[in-house]
Amino acid sequence: MSWGTELWDQFDNLEKHTQWGIDILEKYIKFVKERTEIELSYAKQLRNLSKKYQPKKNSKEEEEYRYTACKAFLSTLNEMNDYAGQHEVVSENLTSQIIAGLARYVQEVKQERKSHFHDGRKAQQHIETCWKQLESSKRRFERDCKEADRAQQYFEKMDADINVTKADVEKARQQAQVRHQMAEDSKADYSSNLQKFNLEQREYYHTHIPNIFKKIQEMEERRIVRLGESMKTYAEVDRQVIPIIGKCLDGIVKAAESIDQNTDSQLVIEAYKSGFEPPGDIEFEDYTQPMKRTVSENSLSNSREGKAEPKFGGKSKGKLWPFIKKNKGAAPEDFSNLPPEQRRKKLQQKVDELNKEIQKEMDQREAITKMKDVYLKNPQMGDPASLDHKLTEVSQNIEKLRLEAQKFEAWLAEVEGRLPARSEQARRQSGLYDAQTAPTVNNCAQARESSPDGSYTEEQSQESEVKVLATDFDDEFDDEEPLPAIGTCKALYTFDGQNEGTISVVEGETLYVIEEDKGDGWTRIRRNEDEEGYVPTSYVEVYLDKNAKDS
Repeated sequence: MSWGTELWDQFDNLEKHTQWGIDILEKYIKFVKERTEIELSYAKQLRNLSKKYQPKKNSKEEEEYRYTACKAFLSTLNEMNDYAGQHEVVSENLTSQIIAGLARYVQEVKQERKSHFHDGRKAQQHIETCWKQLESSKRRFERDCKEADRAQQYFEKMDADINVTKADVEKARQQAQVRHQMAEDSKADYSSNLQKFNLEQREYYHTHIPNIFKKIQEMEERRIVRLGESMKTYAEVDRQVIPIIGKCLDGIVKAAESIDQNTDSQLVIEAYKSGFEPPGDIEFEDYTQPMKRTVSENSLSNSREGKAEPKFGGKSKGKLWPFIKKNKGAAPEDFSNLPPEQRRKKLQQKVDELNKEIQKEMDQREAITKMKDVYLKNPQMGDPASLDHKLTEVSQNIEKLRLEAQKFEAWLAEVEGRLPARSEQARRQSGLYDAQTAPTVNNCAQARESSPDGSYTEEQSQESEVKVLATDFDDEFDDEEPLPAIGTCKALYTFDGQNEGTISVVEGETLYVIEEDKGDGWTRIRRNEDEEGYVPTSYVEVYLDKNAKDS
């Protein structure tokens, strides 16, 4: 099966077919190239998707990823990022192993095809030239034969004519001989050209064309084999990343299996535990018996026409902290607005973050120092003085971060050192209450009390309990005169006072101040004789009377 023998007369069709074969190669290259673009685009979209749902650094969202379910989701995002990387690998391998190689091969095939068909056209032109020479010699032989016949006939005519001179007859005879010789020469030339053409034609159809077509056939078969190999490589490129993609999927499954609802429940406790104990029972107040009253300065009671509203009920104390958290003012830098246990955690977290930043800056300083040493030893690599400014800047950053860390460490030490001593403070404050009975209540009963430095006296130690003498509210409200106003205040924000001891205010409203903030973040105000209670200090702007300040 040879194109040279079977397709000896299909030069033009073979030229079209081989061009079509090259077009097929280029079409396949284009297909693979578009596939690589799709893989890259898909990988980019997967990476963007993974990045979009990654927790933002130093945000509340990052804290949520302590939970096992969120950790599993984060692992899924990371695995998807790796998954995207495998699609990038597919794109890179298709480009390097198929597109680049095939593109070079196409150029080689084009050049080879051009050379083969150039040789074919050259052979065609040669045989055509031989054919033209043969035709020319044939026509000349034919013409000379006719001329010789006419010259012979003219001689015979002249020789038969008695009126023609002997000289004219001789001239005719010579002319006939010349024409006859010319015919013989043309015959020899024609015969020679014919033999030559037949030889060239045999070589053309049995040697030159078969050899050229054989080379073209081999070129075309190599093209077909190369296309098949490229298709196998196409599949192998995908097959190579399947194990890694499987590992990514296994990682997602493993992450899902690591979710532990019990751990997440415990983390919720750790995240929101205030450290307070639940309030004790409220004692029955017998209004039928005269009782000695003792009024606490910091009580949350409301005077409503002789009606007493207990300040230390379980409902009110259980909801004071949420109000503080909803404070629209800026949170204090030392987290003093948080319950003790939560404050300690926040401070510890801040100290850890600062220490990490310090370590990072120190590593950077060490790297710059090493680079400077390299520059000193090899000046051609760079100017050592160019790094002095960066070294100074990094050293200043380290010093600034260390001062910041020391500040938070001091606050942390203060919190950790103060917690055990607060029970004694609470006991001293409990002396404000002078009552008939002295039942023991939990630390939360004194959560509204403030220490002299303005920090909260909430107690989360499970070992210590504060004994507070219960107040008899009946006499307190029966005999107490309304507290005088010591100034006014303007509400900066709307506050819904839904808990016992609080009062709701509307933004822009003006009210009377009857008790200043004792350091616990609450101010006692009055709207009229019947409505008074506590609001967050940051929700109001206080204007104290000058006389009240002097007193």
